[in-house]
Amino acid sequence: MNASDRTPADLLRSALAADPARPLVTFYDDATGERVELSVATFANWVAKTANLLQDGLSAEPGERVALLLPAHWQTAVWLVACASVGVVADVDGDPSPADHVVAGPDRLADGLACRGERLALSLAPLGRRFPAAPEGYDDYAVAAPSQGDVFAPYVPVDPDTPALTVAGEELTGAAVVERARADAERLGLGPGSRVLSALPYGSWEGLSAGLYAPLAAGASVVLCRNLDHLGADAWEKRVASERVTHTLR
Repeated sequence: MNASDRTPADLLRSALAADPARPLVTFYDDATGERVELSVATFANWVAKTANLLQDGLSAEPGERVALLLPAHWQTAVWLVACASVGVVADVDGDPSPADHVVAGPDRLADGLACRGERLALSLAPLGRRFPAAPEGYDDYAVAAPSQGDVFAPYVPVDPDTPALTVAGEELTGAAVVERARADAERLGLGPGSRVLSALPYGSWEGLSAGLYAPLAAGASVVLCRNLDHLGADAWEKRVASERVTHTLR
């Protein structure tokens, strides 16, 4: 990645310029059997649509807070980089009551109603399917996002030295996220071609770094696994081999 990258959105732009076709996020949900693989280009397209939805659909402005009540999931990774693209703070598993907006998965819909701002619901169903009907008090992300533009430009340039992420009570600027991600990538020995299998939850910096930021900073890719306890030992070994995993964090 480029030494000048100072936000997660910068890291994604550099990855897109370097090799848009390479895999970036491969997601497994072993409770449903789902497998989704997103190239850098496909991931960036989802980020652009989500950032446009934030900026235009929710009228989110830099400095506002978005409570992300979501598990480790490929769509959560999209939201993290989309928030960084707009300049809003991604508050992972944050208190929705004071948040300006909330994005909730199916298990956290009741919690998210405490937010007085705009609310979006994610079904987290295979292939990003929509809900049969939007949950009460929410708009369905899978309905709202696809019509958004494929290219995103912020109305206000994002300042890398302003807050970008809150996780486990710690607030980080965009520049700090990139700096930590680079340090983690170096510590783990990640580089272009590395494949990180992570089963860590997204509720800590370690989980976010292993499951998104460090691979992105290193030009590597991540195999993000949810509900790994459903997977047997033989299937685990086959996955590690078939996905060409070089590093495992669980």
